[in-house]
Amino acid sequence: MTLQIISFLMVLVTCHVLLVADSPAAGIRDRVIAFVDNQAITMSDLEEHYSSTVKLSPGITKGEVLNTMINRILLLREAKQYRIEAATQDDVMREYIDLKIRAFIRVGEADVERFYQENISQFTGRDYEGVREEIEQYLTEKALNEKLKTMLQELREKAYIRIFLSEKDRS
Repeated sequence: MTLQIISFLMVLVTCHVLLVADSPAAGIRDRVIAFVDNQAITMSDLEEHYSSTVKLSPGITKGEVLNTMINRILLLREAKQYRIEAATQDDVMREYIDLKIRAFIRVGEADVERFYQENISQFTGRDYEGVREEIEQYLTEKALNEKLKTMLQELREKAYIRIFLSEKDRS
């Protein structure tokens, strides 16, 4: 008799669990929206990054934030191969970029002078020596961004990236 009661209770509990699991309130709390090779990005990851990023860049879309997250994963994975360690992931990426890209960028004096001459109207009241360092820094950052963009494109081509987020949800 007790065995029948225990069996009945187990069936009752199982039915309750199944019914609760099927209810809309018990829906999936999080879902994978993208894969970068074997690393998943969840909707909660995207929402968290988006909410902090939109405060700094109000016009940014979720799709742009997702692309940034994918690029970050790719860069951190590359940095890991070089055993770069730092206090934060941002520092790891910065050091990797400095070692692999910035170290090979050289802006010549002729490039700086040419930029100054082509954009002299922007430097009204300032002589060449007063803006030389600023121009060199600008041209270095411009070259760095171009090389980084090329590198990220190459990393993306080599990686398996699958995005499950609709175009509507990316805007």
